[in-house]
Amino acid sequence: MSAGSLLLLAVLMFAIMTAGWVWQRRHGNAGIVDVLWASGLGIAAILLALMGDGAAVNRVLLAAFGAAWSARLALHLWKRVRHEGEDGRYRYLREHWNGNQTKWFLFFQAQALLVVLFALPFLAVAANPRVSIGWIVLATVVWIVSIAGEAIADRQLARHRAQSAHRGKTFRGGLWRYSRHPNYFFEWVHWFTYVALAVGSPMGWLAWSGPVVMYAFLRWISGIPFTEAQAVRSRGDDYREYQRTTPMLIPWFPSHAKGASR
Repeated sequence: MSAGSLLLLAVLMFAIMTAGWVWQRRHGNAGIVDVLWASGLGIAAILLALMGDGAAVNRVLLAAFGAAWSARLALHLWKRVRHEGEDGRYRYLREHWNGNQTKWFLFFQAQALLVVLFALPFLAVAANPRVSIGWIVLATVVWIVSIAGEAIADRQLARHRAQSAHRGKTFRGGLWRYSRHPNYFFEWVHWFTYVALAVGSPMGWLAWSGPVVMYAFLRWISGIPFTEAQAVRSRGDDYREYQRTTPMLIPWFPSHAKGASR
């Protein structure tokens, strides 16, 4: 059943990302891929919860937590795609690839595969036959804190971006005073929800792939490096100063010393 559910998810995501690629061609905005990635994880949580054979309580919580997290993030990203131009990261890729649509298609399908990869913790939860009130309470607390933190960070940045006087300036207020990427930090924390829900599962070890793989992607692959490269291109020395004084991911107090923690 595990292999079958993942295969079904992969087929669904192939179709969804293909539709997204077509939309990108028509509108010249690849930001839709982020919306579909977030939406795909909500679909994955519901699908695997329905197809799992673990305790009903664990599967209901998986579907509820995964779908709610996904819906909030997807809606937030969709508003940006609809009301703003293409994100600078994707404009850079469009120029770098000279608009090559084959590369864009492969890029969209790579995101489909990532949805399957990030669905592995859901598989572990869906197979968990054990119901532990303590672990459920912990999972709920982690989920609430992570969702609230990510939503607050997103809202603070959105307000900053909405004011034309702030265009080209780095936001240093709210949660962004303590981390250059508080939204990423809370997104990473969110994956510990499924670690807690998977305690007792025969595939419990798979749940750790969520926070481990997410940290790797955020820290070294597509998250922070990609975002900060664009920030330096667009904001130059202003962002370099922000890098010197503000922690990269895990929130801490800013420093005014040269060579501050990154």
